[in-house]
Amino acid sequence: MIAVVIPIAMTLFAVAALLNLYRLAAGPDIVDRILALDTLMINSIALIVLADLRMGLGVLFELALLIALMGFVGTVAMCKYLLRGDVIE
Repeated sequence: MIAVVIPIAMTLFAVAALLNLYRLAAGPDIVDRILALDTLMINSIALIVLADLRMGLGVLFELALLIALMGFVGTVAMCKYLLRGDVIE
């Protein structure tokens, strides 16, 4: 059962990532582009975790955790830059 579900989920997350790339390129303003980039990070994390489950390695979870951390810090930095004009006070 899981051998059928994982490829379907990977396909759906890949389609969602492509739609996020479109929104990132054609976003009407910078806020939409930041949200698209954050959502693209979430989709990439899901794809990495699903690929790890499919391969059965158990070592890609650390990579997904690092990408999640970098995505969060990047999103916070971009939002802080938009609000104040600088990242470091």
